[in-house]
Amino acid sequence: MQFKHIMIALLVPLTWGFGFTFAKSGLGHFPPLLLMCMRFVLAGLVLIWFVPVPRGYLWTMCWISFIAATFQFGLTFSGLALMPVTPAVLLVQSEVIFGVIIAALILGEKPNLRQFFGIVVALAGIPVIVGAPALDGQMVGVTLVLLGALLWAFGQVLIRRLDGALSGFQLTAWLGVMAGPQMLFATFLLDGNPLPAIMTAPLSAWLTVLYLGLVMTVIGSSAWYYVLARYPVPLVMPILLLLPVVAIFGAVIWLGEVPDLMVLAGGAVVIAGVAMVIIEPSQILASWKKRRPANKSASRLY
Repeated sequence: MQFKHIMIALLVPLTWGFGFTFAKSGLGHFPPLLLMCMRFVLAGLVLIWFVPVPRGYLWTMCWISFIAATFQFGLTFSGLALMPVTPAVLLVQSEVIFGVIIAALILGEKPNLRQFFGIVVALAGIPVIVGAPALDGQMVGVTLVLLGALLWAFGQVLIRRLDGALSGFQLTAWLGVMAGPQMLFATFLLDGNPLPAIMTAPLSAWLTVLYLGLVMTVIGSSAWYYVLARYPVPLVMPILLLLPVVAIFGAVIWLGEVPDLMVLAGGAVVIAGVAMVIIEPSQILASWKKRRPANKSASRLY
């Protein structure tokens, strides 16, 4: 990888990782669904001018946006509102494991032996995190985050069934445009009138919305797809292992969190398992010898 491209790739875990930290702060002022609504509407309105309308897939995208964006982010960030960033972002990493399992069940994409052991290792780390004393009384948040990770995985399987018909930018833009109204309706339904929260929000809360919409989603996703367009997926995916590290660092510095050692130990086990699943040693070595075109429709959105 060229040095310039490494720097661009590092923007991905940096923007996405700090996004969890700032989102936690923003959740002190906005309900989860309203915060995500504003994030995705802002990002979608910026991106749709640069991508074509997904003609023939609008109804499909509507359903995918409900599952992989509205429902998923609603659960994940509702859980984040109820627990510290560190265990939440570590539990979110289980989405990769759930994705492999669901892909095997629905798409018939069987994991190889290394990936199977990675799944076992990662699943073993989840009870260690959940059983930490720091999470006593926070099982509702834990459950919501894990359900969000499961829904993310299911949503990715639905996206995979599009068989690359839409680019990553199209998916990001139109998922945002379609999920925004859904999230706004859900906000009215579950949280009541959002206007008081909007009218009384301080400047810091609006800066959080700008960060989530423009930096985390637009810039982070742009960096992700820029690198994916130039390098094979197995060479790029491991960079995402830095995401929880960045998020935890941000939570310690910005929010003053003191991570529980048991949570960190369990998180290390989960990340090790995820690394076993996503890192393809043979393909990485081959890519260094001869760079191959990547799947530009590979989707990853936080």
